[in-house]
Amino acid sequence: MSRIGWIAAVAAFGLGLFLVPGCQGPAQSRTTSGPSPVPLNPAEMQNRAYQVVMEGLADPDPQIRANAIEVVASTASVRLMPQVQRLLADPIVPVRFAAVLAVGDLQYALAREDTARLLADPNPNIKIAAAYALTRGGRPEYYKDICTAIDSADQTVRANAALLLGKSGRQEGLRFLYWAVQRDDSADKVVLQATESIAMLRDQRIYPKLWAQLISAYADDRVLGVRSMGALGTDEAKNALITMLDDRVPEVRLVAAEQLGKLGEPIGEPNVLEVFERNLLAGTDAQGQERLKRFAALAIGEIGTASLAKYLPQLLQDPSSKTVRLAAAKAVLRRAAKRQGPSPPRQSPLQGLNSRIMSQ
Repeated sequence: MSRIGWIAAVAAFGLGLFLVPGCQGPAQSRTTSGPSPVPLNPAEMQNRAYQVVMEGLADPDPQIRANAIEVVASTASVRLMPQVQRLLADPIVPVRFAAVLAVGDLQYALAREDTARLLADPNPNIKIAAAYALTRGGRPEYYKDICTAIDSADQTVRANAALLLGKSGRQEGLRFLYWAVQRDDSADKVVLQATESIAMLRDQRIYPKLWAQLISAYADDRVLGVRSMGALGTDEAKNALITMLDDRVPEVRLVAAEQLGKLGEPIGEPNVLEVFERNLLAGTDAQGQERLKRFAALAIGEIGTASLAKYLPQLLQDPSSKTVRLAAAKAVLRRAAKRQGPSPPRQSPLQGLNSRIMSQ
């Protein structure tokens, strides 16, 4: 059980902390049967990855729709943005939120008018997400709306404002983020998100606070610290991540391997291989197996070596979990993007598959 209830979902997909209320019920992502994996060449894998994401965007489960949007944004899959644009009108708040952020992350100009209309959305989280997207799209005057929202009495709005300040990449956001961290009335989710966003802005003063998360007794805290260290990206942060490859919890080791891969260090490859070669999946329940496969897929996408990539076809065709298939799709598309050119826009290291679909 998590020390803080909302943290548990943060570790789902490695993408923020979108704590927007609005979904009813948990995601139903599991199926009981399916075809055996078949061999796939690179072109077939990429086509299958797009198919998995497209199916996710149309899934009846709002959590899966939000998950799929995150994959589109984190892999810069602009060809799928017309489908994401339609989700700007989704009835579920977290799905709309994810779609607006994807528009901002990818600076998708074709959705500018639809995004501007969301400034009048009745949900304040959607309003500030629209302000972020418009800021990214060349309307910097809306940045002040995000700065103002960090003072909201609503802790969810405050946490999301902290996230958006980090994603905006503007150094002037630091004073608002430190203010949120130091406020006695900031909830844990606000403090953790603001800390992570400070790391996204590469402010090295936050290192001691991140290190404290790495030595926490709670695995959830260590995962958050690992992802924030990855966002910080300094040599000191990289050395701290290397120490986490020896963590006693496999999930923490896999997230550390993923973050090091993002920083160009494949040193975590053995930690991913052990999931398959040492069969870490044996002896764990279905939920634990799903989690390990998801983390492994995400790490493979960042490390990208051939010895790891050979496991992607089976993960991409996993019969038991849509979220595993989406994680594998992200890995396939991330590897393809790395081969083709620059990396897509930076994503929040706390941006988990399940973390958008949460109540306060």
